[in-house]
Amino acid sequence: MFACRLIAVLVAVLLSPSFAAAQQSPQPVPPAVTQALEAIAKDGAVTRVLDAIKGDSKRMFEEQVRINEIPAPPFMEQKRAEYYMARLKQAGLQDAYIDREGNVIAVRKGRGGGPKLVVSAHLDTVFPEGTDVKVREKDNRFYGPGIYDDALGLTTLVTVIEQMNKAALKTVGDVIFVGTVGEEELGDLRGVKALFRDMKDIDGFISLDGVGMGRIVRHATGSHRYFVNFKGPGGHSFGAFGLPSAIHAMGRAIAKMGDLRPPTDPKTTFTVGTVKGGTSVNAIAGDATMAIDIRSNGQPALLAFEAQILTVIKEAVDEENRRWEAKTPITYELKLVGDRPAGMTAVDAPIVQAAQAALRRVGIERISLAASSTDSNLPMSLGIPAVTLSSAGIGGGSHSLNEWYTPVNNWLGPQNVLLTTLALVGLDGVTQPLLQLRAKP
Repeated sequence: MFACRLIAVLVAVLLSPSFAAAQQSPQPVPPAVTQALEAIAKDGAVTRVLDAIKGDSKRMFEEQVRINEIPAPPFMEQKRAEYYMARLKQAGLQDAYIDREGNVIAVRKGRGGGPKLVVSAHLDTVFPEGTDVKVREKDNRFYGPGIYDDALGLTTLVTVIEQMNKAALKTVGDVIFVGTVGEEELGDLRGVKALFRDMKDIDGFISLDGVGMGRIVRHATGSHRYFVNFKGPGGHSFGAFGLPSAIHAMGRAIAKMGDLRPPTDPKTTFTVGTVKGGTSVNAIAGDATMAIDIRSNGQPALLAFEAQILTVIKEAVDEENRRWEAKTPITYELKLVGDRPAGMTAVDAPIVQAAQAALRRVGIERISLAASSTDSNLPMSLGIPAVTLSSAGIGGGSHSLNEWYTPVNNWLGPQNVLLTTLALVGLDGVTQPLLQLRAKP
């Protein structure tokens, strides 16, 4: 199994296109993009929507709390999905539905002939079943696991839908609003993978994730995650001394990995996140398991360093067996439990430019182009223009039980998403879409 997996990794490296991994600063936005944003923002109906969003600040936060207090552990998002589907219908998208994977999907049709843009946020949290997700206030901070990752993104989505429908804004292209499952933890992007498996005509993708206006993720950090299971004969620590140990083999592998030096450009990292095994202090371990996380901002670098990891694991097992001249040797099994592809949206792509222009239009001047691992990984890896945008407010403690949020200027998030969306799909009678139709398979 090792040889097959290693060969596949090396072949993928050799066949991968070159990947410009260095992060770039925002480039000047072309006048045509700025002019389109200005025309949209100055349209009477849009101006009224922007004002309505600002006036809806309190109700937005109440919705955020309500969503957050519906548990959505990994692979158990159904209850939140059902609530969210009902909210999208209430907001005016009566055809909202839950697909086979568990995603909530609603299509807002445009005039026709324009691009199809997905605007999404993820339903799931990193927290296991039984986590107390009730929101509590202390010193003007609102604490609740998942409160801005991603209850905030889901709320931003609902707000945009409600206000677009109240104002009867007409777009040229279609906007597909999605609440995805499986973004966190071992969900392995299963929701967005299913979305692109089932919909072959998506032209662009926006994910709403996290807090911190001004951050545009246009670079997807890829990752491979493994469970490595070591098996051996096991035996009494004294009476059977001389047998190879599954834990010793694992230890050798961890030590060898610790000596590896991944590239710094593109940034590539690894860690052994968890280990377990054995039966007692006075037993030679017959089993052991470790979990490995390998990440990189470049797909070739990810695959190349993964090949090094797999090589040293094999070497460690061989060394343990040679050490004891094992007649019943240690064996191991690799289980790939996470596969998030790396990718990138060009710095001068219309979706990146529109996001920058919209941020500046709502008053955000400090803009950064970043790399991260989000739902946008999948479309970026397919060559589909995609970005991940953060919502407004301030917060901290992501992925911890002390995650907190304060809704300072929280209306800026939906305003930004509205303007970016309208610029990309076109506001009927005002602007043409900036997002291009792509060649369909």
